[in-house]
Amino acid sequence: MANPLIKISDLKRDFVLGSETIYVLKGIDLEINKGEYVALMGPSGSGKSTLMNLLGCLDTPTSGTYILNGKDVSKMHDDELAEIRNKEIGFVFQTFNLMPRTTALDNVALPMVYAGHSKSERHERASEVLTQVGLADRMDHKPNELSGGQRQRVAVARALVNKPSIILADEPTGNLDSKTSEEIMGLFNEIHKNGNTVILVTHEEDIAAYAHRIIRLRDGIVEKDERVK
Repeated sequence: MANPLIKISDLKRDFVLGSETIYVLKGIDLEINKGEYVALMGPSGSGKSTLMNLLGCLDTPTSGTYILNGKDVSKMHDDELAEIRNKEIGFVFQTFNLMPRTTALDNVALPMVYAGHSKSERHERASEVLTQVGLADRMDHKPNELSGGQRQRVAVARALVNKPSIILADEPTGNLDSKTSEEIMGLFNEIHKNGNTVILVTHEEDIAAYAHRIIRLRDGIVEKDERVK
């Protein structure tokens, strides 16, 4: 059996507010294999956003270990984490997080700028992923010239551009109507079928139902971890 893509052991995250310590994650153990499609669920305050920030290397744990693709990222410094984020993780956010005055093509190419690719390489790869998400005819449009669903497709293409190990999506349909939500989730199904590992953070059962495994958090621990497909 190959090593898991993600291996988390006794992961804890505390936040100190004044004289008080808030224990958000209270010892999470988790393994996710390459090519899995996982939904992370839980009520507000369950710790799912904190866990997502740790999985995405946007934050570091108070204690415990996080091995991502064979590297211990739990002890890394900010610069090393930034590099891991850019190479290993593609993010999709609820609010799209696109640059408003920049075309879809340049928005998608942005992570490749940080990775040091040439302009021709960037444009070729960005065109490829925009075509993959069904926006071949919208590459020169700015975000305000696109619908919400099209903007989220641009965000998905940007997440794919560096061929990351993981696509991490935080409430990716939170700002979309139900028809557009279905289209975006269909796109995630395609991405998963192409061999990507997808981790989806959601509080909506119908969105979580697209995943093949649902991990439910409550009060900072894993309450339930079930395979659904």
